Amino acid sequence: MLLGSLFSAGLILLVVGNSRASLPFNPSPSSYGNHGVPRLDLENLDSGYHGLVKENETLVEVTPQIRATGGKVCSFRIANKHHGEAPFEIVLKDNGVAELRTLRVLNCEKRRNYKFDIAAIGCSGAQSENATVHITVVDVNEYAPQFLQPAYVSAVDEGRLYEEVVRIEASDRDCTPKFGDVCKYEILTADQPFVIDNEGAIRNTEPLDYERSHNHILSVVAYDCGMKQSAPAMVTIKVNRVCSPGWRGIPERVDYAAGAGPQPLLPSARLELCDAPCVLRNLRATLTLATDHIGKGCDRDTYGVRSQRKLCGAARDSVDLLPTPGPSTPWTSSLSRDEGREADEIFEFDGASSAAIVPNEVLDHALAQKFSVGVWVKHRPRPRQDPHVKEHILCAADDHKMNRHHYALFVRNCRLILLLRRDFSEGDPNIFRPAEWRWKLDQVCDDRWHHYAVQVDFPRVSLFVDGVERHSDEKNPEVIDDWPLHPAKGINTTLVVGACWQGSDNRTKHHFRGYLAGLSVLVGKNERPEVLSCLRRCQEGLHVPPMDLLQPGTQLLANSDLTDVSIDGDNRTNIETLLRRIGYSNSRRFPTPGRRNFRLDTTILCEGSEAKPLAVPSVQSYVTVLPPPRPGITVNGTGYVAREYADFRLGVRVFPDARVTAGSAARLDACAVSVYPSLNPDHESLGLPGDALRRLNSITARVDRDGVVLSGADTPYDYQQLIRFITYTNRKPAYYLDRVFKLTCSELSGRFASNEYIQTLAVIHPKEKSTPIPPPTPGDPPMARILEPAPGHAQLSPHHAEIPEEYATTTLREGGRTISGAGGSHAVTIVAAACVGFLLLMAVVGAARVRGAAKRRRSAGDELAAETEMAWDDSALAITVNPMDRLADHRNSSRHAAQRDEDAEESGSSDSDDASYRDEDLDSSDCENECEPSNSQRHRHNSPHDLEWDHRDV
Repeated sequence: MLLGSLFSAGLILLVVGNSRASLPFNPSPSSYGNHGVPRLDLENLDSGYHGLVKENETLVEVTPQIRATGGKVCSFRIANKHHGEAPFEIVLKDNGVAELRTLRVLNCEKRRNYKFDIAAIGCSGAQSENATVHITVVDVNEYAPQFLQPAYVSAVDEGRLYEEVVRIEASDRDCTPKFGDVCKYEILTADQPFVIDNEGAIRNTEPLDYERSHNHILSVVAYDCGMKQSAPAMVTIKVNRVCSPGWRGIPERVDYAAGAGPQPLLPSARLELCDAPCVLRNLRATLTLATDHIGKGCDRDTYGVRSQRKLCGAARDSVDLLPTPGPSTPWTSSLSRDEGREADEIFEFDGASSAAIVPNEVLDHALAQKFSVGVWVKHRPRPRQDPHVKEHILCAADDHKMNRHHYALFVRNCRLILLLRRDFSEGDPNIFRPAEWRWKLDQVCDDRWHHYAVQVDFPRVSLFVDGVERHSDEKNPEVIDDWPLHPAKGINTTLVVGACWQGSDNRTKHHFRGYLAGLSVLVGKNERPEVLSCLRRCQEGLHVPPMDLLQPGTQLLANSDLTDVSIDGDNRTNIETLLRRIGYSNSRRFPTPGRRNFRLDTTILCEGSEAKPLAVPSVQSYVTVLPPPRPGITVNGTGYVAREYADFRLGVRVFPDARVTAGSAARLDACAVSVYPSLNPDHESLGLPGDALRRLNSITARVDRDGVVLSGADTPYDYQQLIRFITYTNRKPAYYLDRVFKLTCSELSGRFASNEYIQTLAVIHPKEKSTPIPPPTPGDPPMARILEPAPGHAQLSPHHAEIPEEYATTTLREGGRTISGAGGSHAVTIVAAACVGFLLLMAVVGAARVRGAAKRRRSAGDELAAETEMAWDDSALAITVNPMDRLADHRNSSRHAAQRDEDAEESGSSDSDDASYRDEDLDSSDCENECEPSNSQRHRHNSPHDLEWDHRDV
């Protein structure tokens, strides 16, 4: 039986061992139970396994997971090592799953890939088919880049720019490009004129200067693609001195502050000739300052064109055709302008539609035989412009029907042309006379600011360009003769700035393209040449060194604007000394801040090589004008002034103690007094004494209903004196409680302004006076008493003024009954009981006397009612008077006469102030001279002693 069992087992093993070769027996795994042949869980054995393991780890991440099925697996083994070494082990886990580990830490730099086969071993000893495992060692950035050399040295010449000064190189020992390639280089040393690219090439960003530094030492590092930094390497760049003629010690920038005086531009300049084989024969150095971009070509006067003309002594009766737009100068309001940039009023003309039509009343269009025209011009010619196109600066032409140009100043083909056609009434109409002057000037088309002044004293015409007279020759100017204009009935002229009027088309034509400023016309005289030179003078420029520094053989020349200074000679040391003393100066109190470039050009001639000058490169730098501190302009004084009626009628000083302060060097250009609401010209006015204005001829005044405007460049003290003379007059002060005025001052055409000073002028109105009550006499009957109490309240006029006492309400009392009347009617009284008997005869006599007095009182009452607007209707008021009172009045008349005269005197002296309360049609000046008698009558009329009988009741 045992033999049978062994035989069966041997037979089975034999069959298993030879099953691949000979037996077609292929049992299923279930036929073995737990002792079947294991199988690797792979869809395709040919694809195998793929694993990744990091250099610093031992666990391999295998895809797919190692797992065996088909029988119980007791182990896995590496069946085949394709490349000799496989430092791995397979650790069996649960359920036929295994993990792959390294026997040691692998090194990617030594070996990056491994390949071997594995198989699963069943517990029965059966082995699965083999599957290939591919292992890749993942690189870790464990190494930093290293330079191939610890230090690098290179040498370059000064004054040159190199594409590559030196190239450095570093490497990395990591096995993959991510960590093994060098991706970046960096210069750690700051403030060096060098850059390095990613390939390690170093180049200079500016020419090197041996005088500044003989060597440049750089610290350079490299980075791999994982941004791991290397240790720094030192790179030394030596600068070789290359001697070339040129200037040394030129500053990169010069700062200038307002009021600092001349500032040297080249304080350390020296000329290096490098021991060249040159025997110096001539050296010329030219320093040029650029100011064309500032204002009208440079910083000129601090104030506007109008004030500048006054400072230069120009004629005061010249007419400004391009004024600042305002209520009285509206024709420039449509133009684009620089609103007083640094105090220069500049108008822009677009060459298409911009123009200003000057009203006829501004300037008489018929110019005299002698006149002057001055203007600032910056012409902007169009590229490839038609040479026949005209651009008018000023033109007077027919206003309708025809297109005749009477006179004009215009630009055409880079020529400045004056057209002056004679009228048919001037001289013989059959004789040719000069009518057109054409100056060919480079300045016309250079797109820079220039001042042109045409002086005409017919037939002589002269032109001043930038303050210098242009000398005439045979061809310049070209003078064209023409016939006079033919007569035309009903045709007037239209004066236009920046274009010319086309009468037939009723529009402007020939428009100017560029900028204009300060266009003025002086009729009947010519400006003095020194005035034109002053108008052109700049306040900034180069400061020339003193002439005593010049040695024999050296010359120093400068232009009129002090923007070009040339030094010529054969003494290099003396020329260097002179250049170091040239400075920049700006006398303007508030210079325009910004940059002014300057350039130094040099020409050197050597003995024997005069035809080939020694080349010296130009040197450039710039001046920076710093912003000036803002000035403080202060205006103050008493804020409240109260005056009587009589003072306002005579005139009250608005600012009696005004104080204007703006620094010792300040020069104001305007002060304005404004009042709101505007003055009533019927009885209000502001004024200035003429002698005060004549003493200060640099200040002009404009007075209207809105206030006073003082303008002109002058000191704060002079403005203060004029402001204190401003007088406010009011012929009807009773209409007002007060008037408020505002004062402000400014300089630089409003660029700097003062505070607002508010002044209030108050009207002192007279107080109410109560009428004294005469004491009763012993003979008066107790039944009648006249009372005139003070009014319970004051009445106000429509202008908020108190009503004079003659308009106050009076009250009479009789018994318990009250009767009221008005100051313009019969005085009201209280009547006692009538007498009886023997008094009847006396009553009849008294009634006759009262009838005559009533007629006189009615005529006086009618006159008073015509003056006042507050009369009572007392036609129905009947008053009965005790006749004994009338008799007592005669007895006391002598006693009260003096008192009535004194009252009349009082009312006459004060009524001139009160007259303004009556009728607006009554002038205060007339009232002062004529109203006093009526006032006396009115007081007598209101007296209680003038009451009469009412004859209708008798």
